[in-house]
Amino acid sequence: MSEFRVSIDWEHAGGEFAPELYDRSHRIRFGGGQEIHGSAAPEYFGKAEYANPEETLAASVSACHMLTFLALCAKKRLPVASYRDEAVAELGKNAAGKLCVTRIVLHPEVRFAGEAPGPEALAQLHERAHGACFIANSISAEVAIVSV
Repeated sequence: MSEFRVSIDWEHAGGEFAPELYDRSHRIRFGGGQEIHGSAAPEYFGKAEYANPEETLAASVSACHMLTFLALCAKKRLPVASYRDEAVAELGKNAAGKLCVTRIVLHPEVRFAGEAPGPEALAQLHERAHGACFIANSISAEVAIVSV
């Protein structure tokens, strides 16, 4: 099986270490060396300009769905010219009353280089991609696909 690693680095920037006051900013370093800034969501005293865990979860689901969709299209010799998604993660409470990402909605917009499959065939491709998406299969949140 494969293994994937990331590193998270955070240091106290000084000042009082109280719930509303400490800086949530951190660095996320991926296995290939790319680094991004992370923080909590603004609602949880984080910085809006940095990626938060809810956004990165939505990005992971979206990217995995896209890559799986592209692989299916390539196998069917359906040339994709572009793919765009506006993924939305919804925070709520689960059955146990715990705060969690309850739903992720994908809004994929696909443009084909040649003849595009019809709406039913396109929906089937998205359904197959969803069923084979590693990340969607790893989470308990509902994943909905609203094809544009």
